[in-house]
Amino acid sequence: MELHELNPFPEERKSRKRLGRGESSGKGKTSGKGHKGQKSRAGARIPAQFEGGQMPLARRLPKRGFKNVFREEYSVINLKKLVRHFPGASEINPEEIYARGLAKKHSPVKILGHGEIDFPVKVTAHKFSGSAADKIVKAGGQIKALEG
Repeated sequence: MELHELNPFPEERKSRKRLGRGESSGKGKTSGKGHKGQKSRAGARIPAQFEGGQMPLARRLPKRGFKNVFREEYSVINLKKLVRHFPGASEINPEEIYARGLAKKHSPVKILGHGEIDFPVKVTAHKFSGSAADKIVKAGGQIKALEG
């Protein structure tokens, strides 16, 4: 005997529900669909958002503003946080930032200027705020902005 030859015993298989086979079958007459109404009709598939003809919620609520689908969401990190997580480091890049969990993995990194830095460091990120760039350069460091 092989695995593909295994079958359940006939009494272990549940027989399918046979609808409309007489009153005494338990599923006769209306075949378990109740009486009348949209759901009792043939081919009754009602979308989940359908509200019975009432004006749908999506159309009742006001629409305002503009949603830019091409907007790029940056993970922002302040200098204060960089100094705390990379004390005395000579180089900081996005891979190290992702590895330490300071930014979401597949989002570009932007360095902001809140906090002070007192050691020279080469920082590589996708974007820098003006104040962050000034503080890093004043401390004797370098900045490198990545594309994308």
